[in-house]
Amino acid sequence: MTNEVFDVVVVGGGVVGCAVARELSAYQLSVALIEVKGDVGDGTSKANTAILHTGFDASPGTLESRLVPRGYELLTRYAASTGIPVEGTGAVLVAWSDDELDALPRLRDKAAKNGYQQCELITADAVYARVPTLGAGALGGMTVPDESIICPWTTTLALATDAMTRGASILLRHGLLGVAVGKSVTTLSTSQGEVRCRWVVNAAGLGSDTIDRLFGNDRFTVVPRRGELLVFDKFARQLVDTIVLPVPTSKGKGVLVSPTIYGNVMLGPTSEDRADRGDTSTSEEGFAFLLEKGSRLMPALLDEEVTASYAGLRAATEHSDYVVDLDSAQRYLVLGGIRSTGLTASMALAEHAAQLLQDAGVVMPARIELPEAPRMPSIGEQMTRPFASDQAIDQDSDYGRVVCFCERVTRGEIRDALAGPLPPCDLDGLRRRTRATMGRCQGFYCGAEVDALLSGAAQ
Repeated sequence: MTNEVFDVVVVGGGVVGCAVARELSAYQLSVALIEVKGDVGDGTSKANTAILHTGFDASPGTLESRLVPRGYELLTRYAASTGIPVEGTGAVLVAWSDDELDALPRLRDKAAKNGYQQCELITADAVYARVPTLGAGALGGMTVPDESIICPWTTTLALATDAMTRGASILLRHGLLGVAVGKSVTTLSTSQGEVRCRWVVNAAGLGSDTIDRLFGNDRFTVVPRRGELLVFDKFARQLVDTIVLPVPTSKGKGVLVSPTIYGNVMLGPTSEDRADRGDTSTSEEGFAFLLEKGSRLMPALLDEEVTASYAGLRAATEHSDYVVDLDSAQRYLVLGGIRSTGLTASMALAEHAAQLLQDAGVVMPARIELPEAPRMPSIGEQMTRPFASDQAIDQDSDYGRVVCFCERVTRGEIRDALAGPLPPCDLDGLRRRTRATMGRCQGFYCGAEVDALLSGAAQ
């Protein structure tokens, strides 16, 4: 532990917390990020639909409707500079009933109110021209040409690595247990001892309401909303090259079919409120629901192999917007209720948080020089992977030694991940950094070698 009094401590190592830590580290501030788990991005940020949203369907006038488009702009630019995999697939909303068809003009108008003018209503014939494998019965659709797919794992890791490069401290396995707000210094009691700071930013996702209550508040309650998804084999990728969205309802955005940045196809999510904030289990009922939906949306998809299934938890609250509030007296800022759009809005939320702190009187002179942003490993299928790069292999033969054949992950990539500034603490972390063991055989062939490399690095 350190006796340092940080200017700001960010609580939560998900994509929003890492974005905030990175943003604040651009100023002459001492910044620390505390995270209860042994890795960044090991909660909600690791299990989602991985879509970079335009914000076309946000409720006009909300903070979310303002920050999602801004976040889209910032993250698109940041991805290009750091190598975060992004693919501009576009999306098409498909109407399957007269009510859904009637709702499309209203959705187009909502998009226009949010500043997005590119949506276009199309006929059923045009829908099938775009997605020939779609099931029978579509009545029409609406295009959203700028929706994209992205790698959520690389995004969080890039932001955290960038924050570290800028001087932020990343304190893992620091579960927050208590808060004592003093006259000028707040003491955070954690599972690893005390951390002291002047300001606290709560970006704790599923735990954001619990931490908010440590500051004496009772303004929102997080209800973990489980979303189960099925991932189909890479052979399914030829079936769809755009995101197929349902017409959203008051219950949510519904079940989609989407290509992934890793060359697979995804079906989901379900939407089920749970009591257990750690329950990321999958269920027989969830699978049955998704398969029934998939049989209508894209019957040919069900002929393909399912290579993985997973569930993520979203931080739903009783509010229809993000819960963002600054308490000057306690030197405390909460960023709560950040739902499925949090990945897209993360950098805009960070920008907004910095502005709120400045408005509250925090002295934040910009740093004169900033180090270059990190260049992240190429794990998206649209990128040149190391196994396919003659130049990389000529420079280092380990990039030609494939360990995981399903995902074509090389020994060099695993070595680099284990030696990185934020190395994985377990197999799941290594999977998020390299895709090793995430393919068709789910580690049956390569698991032993991958485990040996991971165990060797830990010794």
